[in-house]
Amino acid sequence: RVEQVRILSPDKDLGQCVVGVRVVQIDRRKMSKGEDGLVNEAAVIAKFGVPPSSIADYLGLVGDTADGFPGLPGWGAKSASAVLARYGHIEDIPDAPGQWDVPGLRGAVKLATSLSENRELAFLFRRIATTVTTVPVGAVAEWHWDGPTADFADFCADLGAPRLAEKAAGLARSRGR
Repeated sequence: RVEQVRILSPDKDLGQCVVGVRVVQIDRRKMSKGEDGLVNEAAVIAKFGVPPSSIADYLGLVGDTADGFPGLPGWGAKSASAVLARYGHIEDIPDAPGQWDVPGLRGAVKLATSLSENRELAFLFRRIATTVTTVPVGAVAEWHWDGPTADFADFCADLGAPRLAEKAAGLARSRGR
């Protein structure tokens, strides 16, 4: 019944949830600039150099200032992209730089040393960046909205937005609910 799932956020963490063109992100910031805000799997790969399945690993290496973790010393976007494009996940990256098969990579010895000394941190940062997708949310058929609940008006008043409750009630009425 669902043709496409749209995640309305530009947050790079959520790139790991993208699946082909079926589960996509919408970046309204780009849309407000007249750009296409659709982020599908091809766009994730074009932006980060890795598929969605490696985004948490990518963030584990380079860090994410918005989420408050630094990444590993010496690792940047280009090196993480190149290494993860070859190995996919942190645990699959060899310890010794001589074992790395990443053409054109600069500073392999420094990167390997940093990873070897900080691998547990990289795993921790990856865990922080990983979006949990195993939370039970029910079936799509159960997601039917019947309008605002009885306590929604009080909630909106507490937020200082009483008109929000009026708008939600109006929307429900317009849909026959």
